[in-house]
Amino acid sequence: MSYLPHTDADRAAMLQVIGVDSVDDLFTTIPADLRTCVLDMAPGIPESELAPKVTALANANRTYGSRSFLGAGCYQIYVPAAVRALTARSEFATSYTPYQAEVSQGTLQHIFEFQTAICELTALEVANASMYDGPSALAEGAFLAARQTRRDRIVISAAVHPEAADVLRTYSSGPGLTVDDAAIDPVTGRTLPPALEELDGAAALVVQQPNFFGVVEDLAPLAEAAHAAGALLVVSQSLLAAGVLSPPGEEGADVAVGDVQPIGNPPQFGGPSAGFLACRDRFIRQLPGRLVGQTLDSDGRVCFTLTLQAREQHIRREKATSNICSNQALAALAATIHLALLGPVGLRELGEVCVTRAHSLYDRLTGMAGFEPAFGGTFFHEFALRVTGGAEPFAARMRRLGVDPGVPLGRFRPEWSDLLLVAVTEANSPTDLLAYLDAAHEVMGPRTTPGEGGRR
Repeated sequence: MSYLPHTDADRAAMLQVIGVDSVDDLFTTIPADLRTCVLDMAPGIPESELAPKVTALANANRTYGSRSFLGAGCYQIYVPAAVRALTARSEFATSYTPYQAEVSQGTLQHIFEFQTAICELTALEVANASMYDGPSALAEGAFLAARQTRRDRIVISAAVHPEAADVLRTYSSGPGLTVDDAAIDPVTGRTLPPALEELDGAAALVVQQPNFFGVVEDLAPLAEAAHAAGALLVVSQSLLAAGVLSPPGEEGADVAVGDVQPIGNPPQFGGPSAGFLACRDRFIRQLPGRLVGQTLDSDGRVCFTLTLQAREQHIRREKATSNICSNQALAALAATIHLALLGPVGLRELGEVCVTRAHSLYDRLTGMAGFEPAFGGTFFHEFALRVTGGAEPFAARMRRLGVDPGVPLGRFRPEWSDLLLVAVTEANSPTDLLAYLDAAHEVMGPRTTPGEGGRR
């Protein structure tokens, strides 16, 4: 609870500047029935009495907690308490900007450690200080390829997150880049390696790993197809899967991008988060944002400094790689601390828990009337199902039973109205999986045949 210092006169002055008559006018876009709030509290009661009343009202909000199976780019995860405790340390909280290296060593060091972690997880040589989020990082990765190849066409898999693809198209409209789709196999859900003529004049082939439908892509033939056409392969990589899947650099990717949200950063109503971008060292001069390096000071001590800043503030505008002005340092720090706490073994075990629980739920759902697999390709922790009667009606009924069963994909495209994208993480306990199955049984009816086994 915060102390509000504004007087009635202060509020009246602010409303006059804004151009409205009352605070209520600021909320007219919200339907009236949702704005009705009767607090039934006497004026001027002590804070010690007010706080419990407001807390009780807040507790009346319906939340699904660990019985949420939402995903599609934003995942319910467990963040260790040490992450919040360490990110609040003064050397991180007070060193706002790393422009003055001598007073920003804490910030510079954790950015350097973040870059190092991303390089290790992607098997690429260089990574920047972080981007705003995953979709903007994807667009920046495609732009890097366009600058490097001096081409003006991007080919993006139809299995990349639709909203990330929209961000790329929006970014591309400025410099006039063309964005075309690469088809997916309707059976497996994997991206089909484009023919040579389909990549003619393309700067990059952009794919997602695992893709939007949760299917694990076979990156090697995609890299081969891209390189044969003189294009770069840009992979949007899930860090949650980094412990169990081969890193994109080992599969031939030239650029890896993604979002750190599943590591160290809870959903937080959709943000904030941080994007990452890594590439081969020969592309370092095309890297957007900024790069922190390690060096020695005049006394021979290890220290950190900004090494590369190819941004509009520092060089001529026409030479800038990007107009990104900062990086999401706090969210990147949270991800770095969580990764350090997990270590390589812990990250692999985390991925294995996700795989095991996701396939267990998948096996039992596909043995129930009303559900069919949307695709047959191997998946990690997220899978798409075809739901008889439509995904949104099913999800609405499940929510009334206290389970948010996944993301109905009709919100992205009408032709996907029967598709439900289900995500399972370590935050979803075996008890939560049983609650999902019980609720689905009540909504859809009895099971028919047992599942044939998860796709590994």
